[in-house]
Amino acid sequence: MRFLLSDEQREFARTLDGMLGACGTPAVVRAWASGEHKPGRDLWARIAAAGVFGLAVPERYDGLGPLPVELAVAFSELGRHAVPGPLVETVAAAAFLDRLGDGAAAGEWLTGIASGDAVVGLCAGAPFALDADAADAVLVVRGDTVFLTDAHGPVQPSLDPARRLSRPLGGTVLARGPAVAAAAEHAVDIARLATAAQALGLGRALLAATVEHVKRRTQFGVAIGSFQAVKHRLADTLIGLEFAQPLVHAAALAVAAGTPSAGREVAAAKVAAGEAGHAAARTALQLHGALGYTEELDLSLWIRKARPLRDAWGTPADCRARVLAV
Repeated sequence: MRFLLSDEQREFARTLDGMLGACGTPAVVRAWASGEHKPGRDLWARIAAAGVFGLAVPERYDGLGPLPVELAVAFSELGRHAVPGPLVETVAAAAFLDRLGDGAAAGEWLTGIASGDAVVGLCAGAPFALDADAADAVLVVRGDTVFLTDAHGPVQPSLDPARRLSRPLGGTVLARGPAVAAAAEHAVDIARLATAAQALGLGRALLAATVEHVKRRTQFGVAIGSFQAVKHRLADTLIGLEFAQPLVHAAALAVAAGTPSAGREVAAAKVAAGEAGHAAARTALQLHGALGYTEELDLSLWIRKARPLRDAWGTPADCRARVLAV
């Protein structure tokens, strides 16, 4: 199996990196955390114009996909730049609606997702929805029934202030039956894949920032990056990220091919990338002398995301159980 990205995929990643790097995402994240969604929605429109959401939407609904490998490439860059919002939930909702069938309502929402006009959350197997206060609608899956709602309870505190959690309320029945459960299982796999890619990109950003910091910070008249203990910690972090990356790409290829083991491969990638991203955050916090957790430092916006991404759409224990399931 080939794990290397093509020239086109690498160029896509570079284009997204350049665009997001020029958008001032730390200010967008802080605004989103305060409940001010306009800067985030403006950035959302630019991401949609780059074709990111279209990667999860079939061509018959003005999308480009489904293209799981390109989706993983894109979400790695979104994680690298700590872009806020229900990004994962929206592409998972697109995967759910596509798998559910060609209903008029599904087609309308899918077209809106591809264009960036619609922000649609998905709540499946969890009591809370992410950023329901910013979404146009949330799909809520309960057993073999899916509801569509735009109502939600109060926003709950979160380890990452930019991940705003609330309980979806009420809603109208969109569909019932075995197809709902099957579509939800597929959507969860897409959500786990995108979250794993986000965690991978986040970890690489944290590692890069930490390497630059240890080159500048001195102790006993020399840069702390020259200390063996620091080198070893950084090397361990890099190895974790390098190990996770091919697992993420392999999982994306498995989803694209529709192989029976795709769900287990996605779960394995989610464990590896989530743990690697979390380890990168711990390394960054320690080697910044705990300053990385202060509100004044932009790095805190990345550090605060690592653990929630590790646990979103399946904790490490949940995903390991999926890997081991027969």
